[in-house]
Amino acid sequence: MTTEISTLCNEAIALLKDLIATPSFSSEEDGTALVLEQWFKNHQIPFKRKKNNIYAFNKHYDENKPNLLLNSHHDTVKPNTAYTREPFQPAIEEGKLYGLGSNDAGGALVSLIATFTHFYEKENLSHNLIIVASAEEESSGPDGLNSMLKILPNIDVAIVGEPTLMQLAIAEKGLVVFDGKVSGTPSHAAHPNADNAIYNCIDVLSWFKDFHFPKVSEVLGAVKLTVTQINGGSQHNVVPAEVNLVVDVRVNDCYTNQEIVSILEDQAPCKLIPRSLHLNSSSIPKEHPLVKSGLALGRSTYGSPTLSDQAALSCSSLKLGPGDSTRSHSADEYIYVSEIEEGIELYIKLLDGFLL
Repeated sequence: MTTEISTLCNEAIALLKDLIATPSFSSEEDGTALVLEQWFKNHQIPFKRKKNNIYAFNKHYDENKPNLLLNSHHDTVKPNTAYTREPFQPAIEEGKLYGLGSNDAGGALVSLIATFTHFYEKENLSHNLIIVASAEEESSGPDGLNSMLKILPNIDVAIVGEPTLMQLAIAEKGLVVFDGKVSGTPSHAAHPNADNAIYNCIDVLSWFKDFHFPKVSEVLGAVKLTVTQINGGSQHNVVPAEVNLVVDVRVNDCYTNQEIVSILEDQAPCKLIPRSLHLNSSSIPKEHPLVKSGLALGRSTYGSPTLSDQAALSCSSLKLGPGDSTRSHSADEYIYVSEIEEGIELYIKLLDGFLL
């Protein structure tokens, strides 16, 4: 590791500590936006801010070149009740940096910022570099990366920083959430009723349990359909007129979200209404030079079941970052310091093989 990269690693870890110490729930990221602004000021890198999104362009930006987006988010979920540590108090113990957002996705964010800083002044790159530290990723809110795409130049390819153990997630499942309604005949519980909405759910739930979409992706596997919520009835002596369901569908790259909606609206044994269609599956070809650069570094490819800001992008995108996805949203969240150091080194080597 060169002295310059070693210094960037130390600064990135200090930045992550500052981010952890600053609460940044989705749509409440004002404080961390200020922390990120200070990094760019300290490194004399011009930046812009749109609401709580911070973004910048490499020094020798050339509008005739294609654009590579580096993106990760600085919002977090709220700490769960199983925390035994203070979630906003960063602490390094036995090589682990503890704190809310350390793993998801603070480690990836500071590593990408350090990487962007490394390349900021370099000339003759094959692509322009654009970095966006985005807000509202955890809530898929309206003022996150999706809002930035309206003001940024066209993005040709992207790296989205999320915890992947620095392996190459070349595809990511999309998401459609449905609100379902199972109807029946309301009545007094004391009287016969052959059309009880709660009993009608038995066959409906069995249908969802057994239903499978036929197309299976080589990278992402099968579409995953799960009933995650059920609610009905308000009094012990009243049979309700309806029962409400929530159905979570994780979509592979064999289907568009609209195709999923059409199939379920046609075949499901209850009324279904999709909440939105904008969280699409994402991918990048294995033959893409960015993926090839990663493979040359000994990285492996896989398909990710979890959702990220990739869903907002229509270009080829690669999910890649330090940390482990299984730690995300867990109690006493942490990332290894060594993972951040490795992440910065690998990001730089990956882009050396792609940009130079």
